[in-house]
Amino acid sequence: MAKVLSNKLFFVFFAIHILGSAVFLPAVVVEGTWCVARSDASTQALQTALDYACASGADCTPIQSSGLCFLPNTIQAHASYAFNSYFQRKAMAPGSCDFSGTASASKSDPSYGSCMYPSSLSTAGGTGTTTSTTPAANPNFQTPPSSGGTTGLNPGMTPLPDNSKASLGFMVTVTLLLLCHLLVFSFTFRPM
Repeated sequence: MAKVLSNKLFFVFFAIHILGSAVFLPAVVVEGTWCVARSDASTQALQTALDYACASGADCTPIQSSGLCFLPNTIQAHASYAFNSYFQRKAMAPGSCDFSGTASASKSDPSYGSCMYPSSLSTAGGTGTTTSTTPAANPNFQTPPSSGGTTGLNPGMTPLPDNSKASLGFMVTVTLLLLCHLLVFSFTFRPM
């Protein structure tokens, strides 16, 4: 009797596991188009394009030293985030993902960990209107180095909280799977 009950519980566990994955994991998948830096672009070209993107409307706060997308601290990663932010805030307008040939459109979500790349105008915090922003008026503009100076984005920006649906969907799935494990093991290893 115990063996039959154990076999049924394992079947229930795997059914819940498969259904749980089918129900909750698709909520994590985001469809869209992202603009990312080309791997064959030179460092200097990427830096110039990154400066332009941050000075022209991209939200570069997440790639600041205290931001969720600062790591990895590479020009390739920072440029990809800035290019995508600019691209989304310009409503994916034709030509807004070129940056003098240093960027290209991708159907693969480049998000990782807590760093979520916007996939639409609404998630990028844009309004759909194009505004002219001068480097002096944009706090995210990278200033060129002076003698003894340092390059990089202005420090002091605080990261935005991670309120992404992807994180929530993942946590719900993991919690349900953990509860299923506990339920199965409580019936399987119960003393007779």
